[in-house]
Amino acid sequence: CSRGSLRSFSFVVTSAPKHEKDAKITSLTSEISKLQNMLTNTTSSHGGSLASSSHAKAKRHHPLTAFNTTITEESSGGTSQTRSRMGRHASISTANVLNALPDEGEDALALRIVDMFKDPNKHLKYLKSEQFAMDILTLGSRVRPVLEDEPRCVFLQSPCYVFGDIHGNLEDLHFFSDNIWRLGMSLTAGNFLFLGDYVDRGLSCLEVVAYLFAMKLLLPHKVFLLRGSHETRDVNGWEEHYGERSYIHQCRERFGEEVGYRVWEETNQVFDRIPLSAVIDQDIFCVHGGIPRSVSRESRIQDILSVPKVAGINPPYEHETEEYQQVASDCIWSDPASDEQESSGVDPTSGFGESLRGGGAICFGHKAVTNFLQQHNYSYIMRAHEAHAEGVAVSKGARVFTVFSTSKDHNQGSQAMAGCILVDFEKMQVINRSPAYRNKFVHRRDSVSLAGMTEAEIMQRAQLGLVTAADDGADDDDYEEYEDYDDDDDDY
Repeated sequence: CSRGSLRSFSFVVTSAPKHEKDAKITSLTSEISKLQNMLTNTTSSHGGSLASSSHAKAKRHHPLTAFNTTITEESSGGTSQTRSRMGRHASISTANVLNALPDEGEDALALRIVDMFKDPNKHLKYLKSEQFAMDILTLGSRVRPVLEDEPRCVFLQSPCYVFGDIHGNLEDLHFFSDNIWRLGMSLTAGNFLFLGDYVDRGLSCLEVVAYLFAMKLLLPHKVFLLRGSHETRDVNGWEEHYGERSYIHQCRERFGEEVGYRVWEETNQVFDRIPLSAVIDQDIFCVHGGIPRSVSRESRIQDILSVPKVAGINPPYEHETEEYQQVASDCIWSDPASDEQESSGVDPTSGFGESLRGGGAICFGHKAVTNFLQQHNYSYIMRAHEAHAEGVAVSKGARVFTVFSTSKDHNQGSQAMAGCILVDFEKMQVINRSPAYRNKFVHRRDSVSLAGMTEAEIMQRAQLGLVTAADDGADDDDYEEYEDYDDDDDDY
């Protein structure tokens, strides 16, 4: 398997027994990773027929489906899809094979959420209803075991789209939907990897969470979610700091105190089970914050795989050890060291130092990056966690990519872009949303798009985050504070 090469292209679009079982699984997963790395090394270092087949991939199984999808253009400019069985004019033997295939069925709940996402303005009543709350609770209970069954580090193949922080920004998420998976994720080649921080700051956190949970349910082997620092109770429950932009406030404001708290806790139960990292093509390490410090004689990937399948992190559950809470915290909180930190704040031996966030968070410098990449035979690190007006930033000798997929709520100015990265076999390409790209659903109160609406209609949309203040802007610091909570009494 050849490694992906860095290309400088940027596209801008302008418009107990269980624990023992888990331990065995993680150990085997790590062993598979090591063997795959050994195979990569052997392939790249030997000539002859082995070298000539270096681009060969392991044979994949492609299950046959009995359905086709028909795309129809609508008068509104969008498209609609219908599914039907194939083989109506096939021979008897072919028709028998197709008819014997299982009916894939349709998930009514997940599809209801996807329909809402396509045009939230048509579902204003539903978005404020108890039905929406119950749907989120049901989604959570169904997606929870799917995520818990995944290893804490998932291994993916390209092509793969990588997205950074979303932070409740429905508009930017819609941009990617309209331009990257326009026909739907199921009809778009490749995997979709989200690096965390789905909630807080933006005003459409519930819609974003519901949509991503629904897509994970519909496409569990194609859509992958990683955990960010905001997927912890200490952060997304910090109403005193984020006010109306905190996730817990939005849950209570939308559904009332009791039901709102249930929605908040159920989604945090899901967050507790989200993997911490991913590896693409055995070459690109993906994580929300950064690389963890070693806590064992094993590789750092093995350390991540050893984190409990259910982890609160901030605050931790009683079963979480201090060592593996550190691993998880490093994954969701760490940052690349600045130039100033490289010269004075980073340990020259380990390459790690204290983060500007404080509270026990760390930063990683050139030395830490080099050690990590060499230990695992990787080439790049892709992470999120820091706002960048360019959408995607590169650092540490073009080995660390920071992806930020929201252009709002982070003091990056009116020209900020939302970005993602396409890892496409042997190259990586950056895709950004231009500041000139027209908003579709979320508008400022002084926008001409709202000129024909009554005050009641505007207020209804404002309560759902679809209308923002005329002078809307974030007043948060560039760095969030990291709290090293030690509350043993908090048991969620």
